Amino acid sequence: MKARAQTALLGVFIAVGVGVSGCSGSTVTRVVPATSAQQTQTPEPLQAPTAQNPSVEAPPAQEVPAAPAAPQAPALTPAQKSAVRAAENYLDFQGFSRQGLIDQLSSEYGNQFDVNDATVAVDSMNVDWNAQAVRAAKSYLDLGGFSCQGLIDQLSSQYGSQFTVDEATYGAQQSGLC
Repeated sequence: MKARAQTALLGVFIAVGVGVSGCSGSTVTRVVPATSAQQTQTPEPLQAPTAQNPSVEAPPAQEVPAAPAAPQAPALTPAQKSAVRAAENYLDFQGFSRQGLIDQLSSEYGNQFDVNDATVAVDSMNVDWNAQAVRAAKSYLDLGGFSCQGLIDQLSSQYGSQFTVDEATYGAQQSGLC
């Protein structure tokens, strides 16, 4: 069987056509949005051309309901939305690691958000943590002198900025020190 797939994105639905040459039992289907009035239809097999009937034509494509869309992430609670706003303000001020930002939002000396709300809020944001590491590295260099390894250690320390070692290394390298 030679199959040729042509895919066209129509909104969130995909229509796939399959060309058949010389094989029986193949089907052609078309995906359409499902409605409550529609029922799933089983596609009928195509008949292959035979010596007795060389010009059998394929029946028209049958409609099959599309699979339901993937569930969306749950909406943020009011506390989590507030934590997002606070996190955005912190990120406008200086470079933070993911863990450092969660800790700041949930600290008794910070915003005092519940750790879970702070975590959900930070994880819902689209933050480039490598770029944050570069900002933090440049801030440390503005304050004092560091060796390359000393800056990486400061950026990745649990008592420092709490970046991952990879993020800290990237930040130190991009700051021009390493």
